[in-house]
Amino acid sequence: MKKQHIIFTAALAMLISKGQAQETVYPAPAQQKPVYLTNATIHVGNGQVITNGTIGFEKGKIVAVGANVNAAAGATVYDLKGQHVYPGIIAPETNLGLVEFESVRATRDEREVGEINPSVRSLIAYNTDSKVINTLRSNGILLAGITPEGGVISGTSSVVQLDAWNWEDAAYKADNALHLFIPRLVPAGEGGGGRRGGRSDDGGNNALTMIENVRTFFREAKAYLAESKHTATNLKYEAMRRLFNKEQKLFIHAELQKEMMIAVDFAKEFNVDVVIVGGTDSWRITDLLKANNIAVILSQPHSLPVMQDDDVDQPYKTPALLQKAGILFCLSNEGFWQQRNLGFEAGTAATYGLTKEEALAAITSNTAKILGVDKLTGTLETGKDANIAVSNGDMLDMKSSVITQAFIQGREINLDNKQKQLYEKYQQKYGLKK
Repeated sequence: MKKQHIIFTAALAMLISKGQAQETVYPAPAQQKPVYLTNATIHVGNGQVITNGTIGFEKGKIVAVGANVNAAAGATVYDLKGQHVYPGIIAPETNLGLVEFESVRATRDEREVGEINPSVRSLIAYNTDSKVINTLRSNGILLAGITPEGGVISGTSSVVQLDAWNWEDAAYKADNALHLFIPRLVPAGEGGGGRRGGRSDDGGNNALTMIENVRTFFREAKAYLAESKHTATNLKYEAMRRLFNKEQKLFIHAELQKEMMIAVDFAKEFNVDVVIVGGTDSWRITDLLKANNIAVILSQPHSLPVMQDDDVDQPYKTPALLQKAGILFCLSNEGFWQQRNLGFEAGTAATYGLTKEEALAAITSNTAKILGVDKLTGTLETGKDANIAVSNGDMLDMKSSVITQAFIQGREINLDNKQKQLYEKYQQKYGLKK
């Protein structure tokens, strides 16, 4: 019996060791005791930088930030020795968790059939077990706006935090925006850019027809919702209720000037809060956007310009032009795994006219405002969720950005991923591991 017990204990130890080494990363438990990060350069996210500062958080909320903060009794204290502390980066528009392998249809759940699908909810399809999530967290991306695609009205997006057991657990702000994709209004070959494409070969006539169909749908939905009694429930019209009540925003995906002017018309006619997603040409119509209080989620700056006669570095310069014009904007990237480069895209914007802190705001506090979660996150201020990334160096610089710790709602999360484990595996194989 004793021998069997020893064998069982040894086998159990091997299983535990194997379990800890596997690529599965489990969500962290709730914060149990206060945590203080000391001797750090703290980038608050609102333009303020605190040198040799301390930030404390308890029960998932930030309780103290400053240069003269004393740790609470019994708190866990980390001496960061000059490392940099940032708000967690927010990816505003992505199909993360909806797509795992782009070439495998069975792992794609980002689109629905049909052209008008306002009742589709991307949140319930979000896969918290996606292995891509771990690669983003290790680059400081801690929240994301999960966005559906397909058709002209694709459904609603939701903001999720990236340390969860399931989609209910992940939900940070559910169904915060309805997404409308404006069909491309130029013949093929005259304009590029944008994730969705949708160019027209008939000079845009078909696209204009599709836009008019959407406008008609909006009018019908508004008339339906104005009636107090219905003989039958129309789920698509019912799904528009929160938009017209301004509980949701209308995210209109548009790249060209013509398309964005249609977006402005939608804001005026239907009295809804509009955000332009893409906005490659937004620098051309800043006065119009400012006058109508329309924010912009800029498509990735690491791309070529949308029109052939634009400056080749125009995407790099656009963030500074929007900043100068007083337009609320943030930076985005396409796809899902590509989101890991958001910080470095902000760094590019900082070399083309933005200050470093303005560039940081374009991936943190500005994003939180546009997504409607700025009361909860986006800056390192007291009362907000402790969504925090710690970096050895400048998080916006690919050469120095090494995320050493991260916290989501006060929980210290695991920054491991499959790629890190392969790196360590072959360090061990070739005798390089110290």
